[in-house]
Amino acid sequence: MSVSLSQNYFEIFGLPIDFHLNIQDLTERYRELQKTVHPDRFASASDRDRRLAVQQAANINEAFTILKSPIKRARYLLMLAGVDFDDENETTQDPEFLMEQMELRESVAAVRDLEDPFDGLNQLMQSIASTKSTMIDELAGRIDAKEYAEAKAGVQKLQFLEKLLLECENLEQDLADAL
Repeated sequence: MSVSLSQNYFEIFGLPIDFHLNIQDLTERYRELQKTVHPDRFASASDRDRRLAVQQAANINEAFTILKSPIKRARYLLMLAGVDFDDENETTQDPEFLMEQMELRESVAAVRDLEDPFDGLNQLMQSIASTKSTMIDELAGRIDAKEYAEAKAGVQKLQFLEKLLLECENLEQDLADAL
């Protein structure tokens, strides 16, 4: 089985171009493809075939990473629809959302001062994850309805929440290390 480097990521896995994916199916197809193009299988092949196997494996890895993440998958779908992202110069302009982000960041910063910082951080992370889940559902609806400008705004907001969750995870590790 060969993977064309010109295929889009959905085509690589034989999946429809759709936000709604069965991640278990994606994972199974990923493993099958990796078995067929893994560079170790081409150890005695020509330099060209080994190089191609490495490129195909890298392409499959990248496709899997993008498609398994709802936010990255949404960005990719929007890109396929012709929507560009300029992460350096574009961000959400929703003042209410930005204010909420500032308040959440203040809450994260205050966790260390709580009597039980782990419990406080856990509650905060659950709240952020719940908001993120709701926003992903809304994003899926926007993509399904081909409301690309709204979907792009949703992706930009979700990136804030994803970054905030990562900061919470780092704080959790810092708190654990300090024990």
